[in-house]
Amino acid sequence: MDPLLLGALVAVFTILVLFSGISVALGLLVVSAGFLIVFDGMRSLELMPEILFGKLNNFALLSIPMFIIMGSSIASTRAGADLYEALERWLTRVPGGLVISNLGACALFSAMSGSSPATCAAIGKMGIPEMRKRGYPDGVAAGSIAAGGTLGILIPPSVTMIVYGIATETSIGRLFLAGVFPGLMLVGLFMAWSLYSTWRSGNMAVLASTTYSWREKVEILPRVLPFLAIILGVLYAMYGGIATPSETAAVGALLCLVIAMVIYKLWNPADLWVVLRDSTKESVMILFIIAAAGVFSYMLSSLFITQSIAAWIGTLDVNPWVLMAAVNVFLLIAGFFLPPVAVILMAAPILLPIITTAGFDPIWFAVVLTINMEIGLISPPVGLNLYVINGIAPDIKLKTILAGSMPYVACMVIAIILLCLFPGIATWLPDAVMGTAI
Repeated sequence: MDPLLLGALVAVFTILVLFSGISVALGLLVVSAGFLIVFDGMRSLELMPEILFGKLNNFALLSIPMFIIMGSSIASTRAGADLYEALERWLTRVPGGLVISNLGACALFSAMSGSSPATCAAIGKMGIPEMRKRGYPDGVAAGSIAAGGTLGILIPPSVTMIVYGIATETSIGRLFLAGVFPGLMLVGLFMAWSLYSTWRSGNMAVLASTTYSWREKVEILPRVLPFLAIILGVLYAMYGGIATPSETAAVGALLCLVIAMVIYKLWNPADLWVVLRDSTKESVMILFIIAAAGVFSYMLSSLFITQSIAAWIGTLDVNPWVLMAAVNVFLLIAGFFLPPVAVILMAAPILLPIITTAGFDPIWFAVVLTINMEIGLISPPVGLNLYVINGIAPDIKLKTILAGSMPYVACMVIAIILLCLFPGIATWLPDAVMGTAI
């Protein structure tokens, strides 16, 4: 059978299997095993265990559970509330200061946790009730935090970037640096929209500010300084040549656990057990998907599907930017239905050769892909962050949360356009710190 037609069949069956409700990892294994048996014979299955375990035999994978423990330990404390309260006290005189505080707290918490759902939950528990009490519309309160939570997969340390780096054999250190300026750009776009919409509303209850004394502003700072020190320490250890990303993640996880126990009195063994249990569950899920995606990639390669797609696109007389636009549409649609990790593991190994052949930078592409996945986190039907916010505030309808999130989706689309026009936003910092990639 023609490999391109076979690739279309694989795509159709993969979609059907994943939509059946089966887990992503099992779905990929079922599709891979089925096509290998039919088109390559039973003997090809003998390699599956070797591929599964071989894919996990990677030292860089240790950073995933470590960063997840780091985020879970922070999320189990009042760190999110303290971040929110500190920013709210300092930004209280800014029109719409609470929305700005939400977004700033989301950005900082993302830099500590690397997780979008954890960021939404931690900041939302404090931010949504306070904003509603001050007179902010439900859509603004919920939508700003749902959107701010998406920063967790872009701002380093990002588990999503680690997965991309492993799937495409790209430097994780460069990927982390590539997310810094685009992440700050997104925060700026989010805040600009929030300021404009608040000013345009003319709602005096929202525009009114609460007055805090300098003493009240200063006394909150010691609560957030330890976590800010961890962020800077992790980045310095990684880029100062002191430790590898995996070693840095382990030290960061240990420090976060110590701070959670010492500062936030997380001494109860049951609470620590919950942190470790939830971290283990999430880590196993991601690692299982990585292993299954390795088998899926092997199936595509052994049946010459990947090579045929790349060769076919190479024969097309298409402007590279038209190709990039088509890739963005594909990623956007995929992000609507699948979690970011699954999209990256299935699509990145196929798309990256096509993208690099067209002359695009793989580090830059990682950032563009990640922002597309951010849009998926606040878009139906999956929209994980929408459901996290709905769980925090069940009386706010999903359609209200979705409506409040849509302006921020527009901000993300603008960010993608700016990245296409000015790729240096993503590539300058990695090149400046680590040298130009060869």
